[in-house]
Amino acid sequence: MKSRLIIIFALLGMIVSFTGCLYRVDIHQGNRIDNKVIEQLELGMTRRQVEFLLGEPSVVDLYRPDVWHYVMYYKSGEDDSEQKRVLRLKFDNDLLSEINGDRNLVLDS
Repeated sequence: MKSRLIIIFALLGMIVSFTGCLYRVDIHQGNRIDNKVIEQLELGMTRRQVEFLLGEPSVVDLYRPDVWHYVMYYKSGEDDSEQKRVLRLKFDNDLLSEINGDRNLVLDS
């Protein structure tokens, strides 16, 4: 009887101790928007130059195709911190005329 209890407690102890060893994957959705990339954006760039730099936009409004939205979401598997960024670019005559949005990452815990 005592040997069964010892085995059960040993197994429970091992199960509890191994739960901290689980690996959680980082979640990255949308476009990668780094500060280095945003610093390279300049007014007057063509659509192709912007697309080469940032990739395809996350959202292009059907009714306003001259406005591109880039959305980034990242959640760390290590400490559950989140990073969110939204960047809105407006074009006039196929040239970048406005840059709006988050210039710095927003960190939520």
